[in-house]
Formats: sequence, C-alpha cells, structure tokens
Amino acid sequence: MQPLYLMAAAMVLSSAGSFSAPLRADDTHKDHFMKCAKVCADCKLECDSCFKHCLTLVSEGKKEHAKTAQFCSDCAECCSACATLCARQSPLARPMLECYAKCCDDCAKECEKFLDDKHMAECAKTCRDCAKECRELIKQLAS
Repeated sequence: MQPLYLMAAAMVLSSAGSFSAPLRADDTHKDHFMKCAKVCADCKLECDSCFKHCLTLVSEGKKEHAKTAQFCSDCAECCSACATLCARQSPLARPMLECYAKCCDDCAKECEKFLDDKHMAECAKTCRDCAKECRELIKQLAS
C-alpha cells in the first residue's frame, strides 16, 4: 500500500489544470478556510496521539493495531498539510480537499474497528468531523 501522502501528491498533479488564482485576504471564504484549518489541526493532534496509543498496543502484542497505527500516522500528515494550505488560503487546497477527506474517512474506518477502545473511538470521531469539514469547504468554494 502506498503512503497516503503519495496518493495525495498524485491527485494534485492530475488536477493541476484546475487551480485558480490565489484568494485575496478579504475573500468571502476566509472564515471557511480558517475553520477547516482548525478542524484539520485538531485531527492531526488526535491522529498523532492515537498513533502513539496504537504503537503501545502493538508493543503489548496486539499486532492487529499495526495497520491502524499506519493509518493514524499518515492521516496526521495529511491533516497537517490541509491545515497549512487552508490557513494560507492556498489555491492548492481546493484540489486536495477531497483527498484529505478520503484520508480521514479511511483512518476513521480503521479506528472504528476498535470502538470499544475509547482512544480509538475519539480518533474515529475526530476524523469523521474533519472529513465533513473538508467537504463543507468544497461546497463553500463551489458557491
């Protein structure tokens, strides 16, 4: 399986023609970008924390958490990039938002396999919220 960031980079390259001019500071979408940036930053922190939790579980012999640890680590990287691009109101954020949402969906799906674990349940919820916010920003940018 390729790391999620490689898939994200491929999506950016394949949609290079869809970039638009940079947004002005007074753009009507500024608040939406900042809200998405904050939700993504929160998701990054939750995924990093869950990654550590999964590593602890793996070290205790619970090898079924190795895959989830990888998803959490990769998702944290994606969310970090998304938070940065959204805070900058980067034109690169637009073609990447669906990819970031998909990364969060995939991480949530893996964490949801262990909903009896409070830490992983919280990570799944945070990832779902982040995916929702990314898709909401996509809608706002289309209007």
